[in-house]
Amino acid sequence: MIKIITDSTNDLSKDMLDKLDVDVIPLNVSFSSGSYLDGVEITTEELYKKVSELDEIPKTAAIPIMTFVDYFSKYINQGYDVIYFGISRQMSRTYENALLAKEELESDKIYIVDSMNLSTGIGLLVLKACKYRDNNMSAKEIADRLNIDNKLVLSQFAIERMDFLHKGGRCSSIAKLFGTLLKIKPIIAVRDGKMHVMKKPIGKMKIALDIMIKQIVDDKDRLDTDHIIVTHSLAYDYCDYIVSKLKVEFPNVDIITSVAGCVISSHCGKGTIGILYMVKE
Repeated sequence: MIKIITDSTNDLSKDMLDKLDVDVIPLNVSFSSGSYLDGVEITTEELYKKVSELDEIPKTAAIPIMTFVDYFSKYINQGYDVIYFGISRQMSRTYENALLAKEELESDKIYIVDSMNLSTGIGLLVLKACKYRDNNMSAKEIADRLNIDNKLVLSQFAIERMDFLHKGGRCSSIAKLFGTLLKIKPIIAVRDGKMHVMKKPIGKMKIALDIMIKQIVDDKDRLDTDHIIVTHSLAYDYCDYIVSKLKVEFPNVDIITSVAGCVISSHCGKGTIGILYMVKE
């Protein structure tokens, strides 16, 4: 038996994760007035309400080691092999804490994989892992395969508001843009486990959306056609626009939409939207 576990930054819907039988460990989101478990004690809508009320950007915290110990030991004791992957090790201590939990349990039934990604970049790997599990691959085989697949995920996000990234201090190259180039809608790409400024379109958000759409269309010949995911932080109109374009270009590909959770939204801000997909080896 295999249990796949991820964290709350994967940004797939709860309904989908329940159907896939995947467990999710929440990260923590905190304001000066209190802290909350992402997706359990606070929603994205509630997060932005608190941001407005408190005039404060929330902070996020990695999953504690003992939380991992509790999750892993529960399933190991039931006879499962456990595969865990969550937010990139370059972006959070969560990965390192998972490794420490594995060491503490001294179990060869636990496999820790670096997703090298965030949001539904992780979600794409969740879908792959479940496909491999359902095809009766072993836990080791799945982990080995994910360590190849994690380099095939392409994630890019257009940022409508710069204040969250600037105040959160997540990316120095982005912070340098803030304040002087407010008309720029930067496109952030995740590559090698880190966030990079890919392009800096100026003007309306639609320009940035069209650039992201062109990027995936340019990748059509090498596209992994299992899934394309459009993930957004309460940017429903932008989502509808992108999906309508992608359905024309990729009529036979499963296009999934999802709303970013509180951790991702805490760093990128309302209006952020991304196109995430995988390419073939």
